[in-house]
Order: sequence, then C-alpha cells, then structure tokens
Amino acid sequence: MKYPILYSFKRCPYAMRSRMALKLADIRCEIREVRLNDKPDHMLQVSPKGTVPVLILRNKIIDESIDIINWAISKVDIFKGNLGHDKSDLSEELICIFDDKFKYHLDRYKYSNRYQGSDLEFHRAECMKILVNLENLISDTKWFFGNKLNKLDITILPFIRQYRIANPDWFDSQKDIFKIKNVLNNFLESKLFEEIMHDYKIWEEGSDLVYFPLNTSIAQ
Repeated sequence: MKYPILYSFKRCPYAMRSRMALKLADIRCEIREVRLNDKPDHMLQVSPKGTVPVLILRNKIIDESIDIINWAISKVDIFKGNLGHDKSDLSEELICIFDDKFKYHLDRYKYSNRYQGSDLEFHRAECMKILVNLENLISDTKWFFGNKLNKLDITILPFIRQYRIANPDWFDSQKDIFKIKNVLNNFLESKLFEEIMHDYKIWEEGSDLVYFPLNTSIAQ
C-alpha cells in the first residue's frame, strides 16, 4: 500500500473535517467515495461500525474523525503557533461541546423526522445557546480565535454549516451570532472548502485509483 486509504462521503461533516486535516498536512491518500446506503464490503470488514471516515494505514485503522485529525497533526503540526496557550484548553473544551451536545441537538433539529417525538424548535434553540456562548468567546477575526486557521475551526465549522443548511433564511436572520456567521462565510468561500468538496466518483471494487488532495498546500 503506497498511500493511506480514506473511505469518505462528501457531505458528511465528520469526513469533511478529516479531509481538511489531511489536506492541510499534505498527506496524500487514495480516496474512496462511498454511498452511505451501499457501503463497500471492504470498508465494513476493516471498520464494522460502518461510518465514515475510515483511514487505513499500514499498521492500523483509524475510524473516528477526531482521531484522524489528531493523527494528521501528529505527523505535521499544521497549526503550530496559530493559537495562544491561553486559548488551547478552551479550544479543546469547545470541540468536546460541539462533538457531544451540539451534534446531539443538531441531529434532532436537522433530521427531526428520524427521531420520534423530537421537538424541532427545542433542539434548534439548544444549538443556538451553544453558538451564542461561542459568539461571546471570540473576537471579530477571520477565524474563531484569530486570523490563522486552527483545529477548532476545521473541527466544528462542518457542524455549523449543517445547522445553517437546515433553515438558511432563519440562520442568516439571527443577529446574536454575527461573528460566527462571518467565520462560516470565510470558510465556505475558502480554497480549502472548495478542494475538500470536490466531486469524486463512487468507488467500487476494481475502480481506478483516485487521490486526495488534488493539489499541494493551500494558504490558510
């Protein structure tokens, strides 16, 4: 195996943030785009839980997106010097909040039809409480904690993007998250986002090899 193999799905926020970390670290992978309703046998063999992303290395399988991000950072310290020590612990705390509480409520807001008895308005409001808390912690800068991209940005922005997608007009009208909306817009207009959202053909056994990322490093 010349390069790691990455099983991915374009719109999955977990896969998106993993692709960002791999892209920023310039770690080339063989990418295998999948259908979530028709997962390849090989992917299920190496990771029976059946979720993306899955990163196959020579000596191990990584099938949690946060672990893929941390692995990429361990290979290339892509955010070195971008975040002051005073914000490092806070950043990790916020990542945990978004991975746990925010994602819980996001799923029950965006996909309320999948959860019997789910109160859409309640879960939307709970997500908004978390966003307002974040809004009060950040400055009016390009990214959440400054003008240089950090782990927090790539980790939680795919979730905030999903939150907006659930009702764009409502989200855009919210005045209490002005700074967050600016950061999200910077993300959606970035070269990094453009590259990680490239369309790949669905992978099948015997398909030609396809590689990610397409290009070399992108300025943050």
